[in-house]
Amino acid sequence: MKLNCRATVVWVALGLTIAVTVAIGQEPTLFAKNEKTDERTSDAASKPLVESVLPAYYDSQGGVSVDELIKRALNSNQEIIASRLEIDKARARLQQGRLRPNPTLEFEQESGRLVGDGGDRRFTAGFSLPIEIYGRREARVSAAQIAIEASEAEVRNRERILVANVLANYAEALAALRDLDVTEKLLELDLQTTRVAQVRVNEGEIAPLELNLLQAEVERLRSRRQLAEGRLQSALTQLKLLTGVPFDEPLRLREQIDAAVLPTLPTTKEAAVTIGLRTRPDVALAQLEEQVATAGLRLVRVQSRPDLTAYTRYSQGRSTFDAATTPFSQRDRSLTFGIAIGLPLFNKNQGAKAEAEISIKQAQARREFAERAVRGEILAAYQRFVAASRAVSTLQTGAIPRSTENVETFRKVYELGQIKITDLIAEQRRLLDATRDLTEALTQRYRSQADLNIALGAGAFLPEPK
Repeated sequence: MKLNCRATVVWVALGLTIAVTVAIGQEPTLFAKNEKTDERTSDAASKPLVESVLPAYYDSQGGVSVDELIKRALNSNQEIIASRLEIDKARARLQQGRLRPNPTLEFEQESGRLVGDGGDRRFTAGFSLPIEIYGRREARVSAAQIAIEASEAEVRNRERILVANVLANYAEALAALRDLDVTEKLLELDLQTTRVAQVRVNEGEIAPLELNLLQAEVERLRSRRQLAEGRLQSALTQLKLLTGVPFDEPLRLREQIDAAVLPTLPTTKEAAVTIGLRTRPDVALAQLEEQVATAGLRLVRVQSRPDLTAYTRYSQGRSTFDAATTPFSQRDRSLTFGIAIGLPLFNKNQGAKAEAEISIKQAQARREFAERAVRGEILAAYQRFVAASRAVSTLQTGAIPRSTENVETFRKVYELGQIKITDLIAEQRRLLDATRDLTEALTQRYRSQADLNIALGAGAFLPEPK
């Protein structure tokens, strides 16, 4: 910093006083005091004026990455754990569907004692077995197998949604972290400028109003810093909720948003749409629901056909007859075979068939909508990603460097007393606006890239299906 004429005169007079004091043999107390003052000033200048809070939220070595957060969320999220039990329930239903119907064993004892004829009695033992015809068992097993695949696809889709929530809050945390970092740097520069302005006010070079304006700007940056820290804390709290991290445990990020890396994306929109339709679990779920509805209709149809039950009976009886001379008894045995046919004359499952047909139409409509929604999500995310990437490039190569250079120039010119503090504050706010735009563009680029990965099925983040 160049000294103006008044400051030069002061330092020259001070030097002459020290020289005279040393020459007459007096103790150079003034020189010693100034030396200590210079040391304190040098120490104060070397120390930052703003105590950064970033180390509490960011650690490039020991911090947590987004992959680690997603892995922890998938392993500890209670909703996902509960939804995976649906797969076990579907497998249990398949086990039940493979079982054959139980036979029936019948016993019958006939006696005439209760009606005063104790000589007649009969014992009958019967065995009946329902026979599944028309492919009933195969239809039941097929429907249960498709239900397992549908449960797996539903769990996969829930995992995809969980990954999307983690990425959204992670992007918000990265954006707040960058906003906090930029605000702290600007606050540091403003506090340094405040020191210069205070010296100039003490020397009478500028009005106290300029110092008040600068101090008001410092307080405004302090409030912005507090808001950014609050946003960061809120995003980290949401990440703790999703990943099962205790709320009282510190969580530090490893990345910054300008260097955050996500899996590689397809080179064209057409390739992305093709991959999305093939890998999206919700599309697979919609297709499987259509198959489940079709299998349900097939099962209802076979259940509306005649039932067939085979049976056999063994009978043994004793009868007593009164003859003219003396009563005599007779024993008889018989073995009976037969089948029983249930005739669906009235109940042909008409309502169940109609319901199953409607379920098929619903599943078809949902599948078509799911496929259309996937196309829309992929195209929208791709367009946002391209636009955000262009905006980041423009801001990083054009607006931010020029605005930063302008602020440095204005600051030096202000220290020379050539402009007012309002000019410096206005230019600094332009830099702050440009920085805010860059943070928003970086956030949009990361979010759109994350949304595109989610729209493709989040296969890069999810574990391989078993």
